[in-house]
Amino acid sequence: MRIHWPRRVFAQVLTAQLTLTTGVMVLATSLFLAPLSSELDDQAMRRAQSIAQTTATDPALPRELTTTPPDRHGPVQTAAERIRRATGALYVVVMDTHGVRWSHTNPAEIGRHVSTDPSRTLAGREVRQIDTGTLGRSARAKVPLRDRHGRIVGAVSVGIAYDSVHSRLIDTLPDVLRYAAAALAVGVLATVALAHGLRRRTHGVAFTDISALLAEREAMLHGIREGVVAFDRRGRIRLVNDEAGRLLGLDAGAAGRALEEVLPPGRTTEVLAGRVAGTDLLAVCGGRVLLANRVPTRDGGAVVTLRDRTELELLGRELDGTQGLLDALRAQDHEHANQLHTVRGLLELGRYDKAVEFVTEVASAHRASAEQIAERVHDPLLSALLVGKAAIAAERGVSLRISDATLLPDAVVDPRDLVTVLGNLIDNALDATAERHRQEPFVEVELRAEHRTVVLRVSDTGPGVPPALREQIFAEGWSTKTPRPPATGRQSTAPVAFHRGRGIGLALVRRLAERYGGMARVTARAGGGAVFTVVLPEALQEERTTTSIGESR
Repeated sequence: MRIHWPRRVFAQVLTAQLTLTTGVMVLATSLFLAPLSSELDDQAMRRAQSIAQTTATDPALPRELTTTPPDRHGPVQTAAERIRRATGALYVVVMDTHGVRWSHTNPAEIGRHVSTDPSRTLAGREVRQIDTGTLGRSARAKVPLRDRHGRIVGAVSVGIAYDSVHSRLIDTLPDVLRYAAAALAVGVLATVALAHGLRRRTHGVAFTDISALLAEREAMLHGIREGVVAFDRRGRIRLVNDEAGRLLGLDAGAAGRALEEVLPPGRTTEVLAGRVAGTDLLAVCGGRVLLANRVPTRDGGAVVTLRDRTELELLGRELDGTQGLLDALRAQDHEHANQLHTVRGLLELGRYDKAVEFVTEVASAHRASAEQIAERVHDPLLSALLVGKAAIAAERGVSLRISDATLLPDAVVDPRDLVTVLGNLIDNALDATAERHRQEPFVEVELRAEHRTVVLRVSDTGPGVPPALREQIFAEGWSTKTPRPPATGRQSTAPVAFHRGRGIGLALVRRLAERYGGMARVTARAGGGAVFTVVLPEALQEERTTTSIGESR
């Protein structure tokens, strides 16, 4: 019959603990009983020695031993038996220098030679030992017997029945075993409790499954396209998978360190640390737009998942640009329809010369506006953006002006970055200016090159930005746009707050500026409003910068 080792972790631990506990208790009991037996033997021999020494100090005994013959009714036998009965010894034997007994428990042995060698005792040495004699096994002691002049005239041998020593050991065993059983029961209960706790924590998995689970966990964590960061209850990083390391710029050395030691202060750190509540929280790290969710664990730690929304955000920005273009086309369509109605009316009235004049003026105005932008902004993407934004601004009752200082050559390293920066700034300026409802609202755009550095400046006649908020507006999630709740359709009255899905534009503007080694700031405009300034070093190609500026002149 084969004994199978259990497969479950808790069962293996329980079996091992029970075996270990039982073995330890058996060993401890054995180690306790072994010296206890020796100690009882030693105590019995010491007791026998004490009785023999006390007997040998009787001054009458040496005299009677030397003056009377060995006799069962003699004074030596009488004294020895009296001492034996008083002390409970097995025997008290008094012998002369020839080893002949003068007393014994069995009177028939009186006058006979002792069964063990008394030479050491008769030589003046005391002897203790466990030995077997005519009365069986005993713990015995032998001491020399001296007269009043100190001469050895014999010896006294006292024996303690070994059965009494063994019985004391046997009498001790139940108590020892009870204590051992109690200790074993406590150990078993503790082992069972530990095994059940381990069973709950391991969910009953087997040891052979643990390695497979760990391998699957590693493959899953490092294979998925979603960042995973695990924290312990003290806020230290416990695990960072490959995708999270890529998104956050962390390496394998981040494990075991505090979050503040590996990431700079900012919204990303606040979100990962759980100091910002909510789900699907937006954060920007290294120019990437991340969507973070934090889930606490039962041990007090947490797991944060990160999704890269950079491409989705860029698509959203492109969609916003497309929507802006559609809005511009719609505005132009509306304007062209009105102009066509005017032309049709003039033609029906027969005012042909006025119709020609009106068409010429309108065409010249549009051409002049587009040509003015194209002359100052040579990059086609940026000039097209400005033309479209001008039409949207006109529809919203805001004038989009191009500063006289604007001059940008067609030498931009990455026009899409400038489109992102300029589009966000113009949209924010139009929103702020349109809500102010002041007379002749306008937004002014300035684009100029300083060697290879591009300076963008967008000013508006809106309410401006208070000094206390001029740094906060560049934080991820910060927005002055009030969300519209889906249930009631009414807007919130909160003027400034963090909103999910909002507040990414200005954060991207600053991150793009920092990626170029520049900066983004906001100041107050003289007369009211705000001025956003973005400096992008190395944004122009070095070879074409001088040529383009020379050609523009």
